Amino acid sequence: MIKPPKVIVNPAAGSGAAGRAWPGIEAKLRAALGEIDVVVTAHGGDETNLTRQGLEDGVHHFIAVGGDGTMNGVLNGIVADGQPVNDQVRLSVVPAGTSNELPRALGVHGDVDGAIAAIAAGGERRFDLLQADCLDLDHKDHRHYGVLAISWGGAAEIVHRVNKSRFLKKLGGRFSYYANTLSVIMTYPNRLCDLTIDGRKMEGVLHYAGLICNLEMLGGGMRLAPNADPTDGIADFLFFRDIPRKDIILQKPSWLFEGHHIEHPKVDFMRGRNFTVTGSPDALIDADGETIGHLPLAVKTLKQVLPIIG
Repeated sequence: MIKPPKVIVNPAAGSGAAGRAWPGIEAKLRAALGEIDVVVTAHGGDETNLTRQGLEDGVHHFIAVGGDGTMNGVLNGIVADGQPVNDQVRLSVVPAGTSNELPRALGVHGDVDGAIAAIAAGGERRFDLLQADCLDLDHKDHRHYGVLAISWGGAAEIVHRVNKSRFLKKLGGRFSYYANTLSVIMTYPNRLCDLTIDGRKMEGVLHYAGLICNLEMLGGGMRLAPNADPTDGIADFLFFRDIPRKDIILQKPSWLFEGHHIEHPKVDFMRGRNFTVTGSPDALIDADGETIGHLPLAVKTLKQVLPIIG
């Protein structure tokens, strides 16, 4: 007997917006899909364990309702050893969080009805994954998967502070992001790192942040990795060297939202499949908007291993 889709809902996503919207979303999902099995998270990180429990129960289709963090938690429940745990497992997303970058890439950003209609239609796509090996926050070996981007340094610090700033998030997700971005830009120190990209070594590089991107649009619609293709098996690497901070602060918003940042002489933009980074153990690492640990970091691009319905 085929198990119904398991819908994993994070009511705290979007500063509680997902919880408020859930009754309407649930009604639409049931109307479009019929029987569904709903579980609601109580704490951060529940998504992964609930997904693994569903797999043990024979579920093959998982629908994440929330933001990027909710999606990533489900993703890390269905993937192990560089591939889905079985050939039948599938992921879907319904956008209901502060940031919904995978739905944006799927063409349904901010469109709950469109996302549900696409899930019901059953069309399948396969996206690349980024496999990250690092030290977790307890400095133990950790493997984590992302479909949006893996970042470290200033970029990861911004997301970490946004996720911790409950008061600012109550004033709005975008306000919290901009306020914390300004704070990090003003105070985060440049650090040295050794970097290897597909065997090419760069040693002792002074830098502000690095982002290994799978998607073109990230961070609330910023075109951070122009023309990135999440199906080509190659990641797009964005590297902010020791860029003067005034060169970031004084830019027009279009600098990032239209992708003009890659024209700056202190910003490198290149492509690769395998990356290693060593540097300050104080440098945080982020995957899809979730803080996962500290340097050192190794990232491998896995071509078209993530099956998505929607």
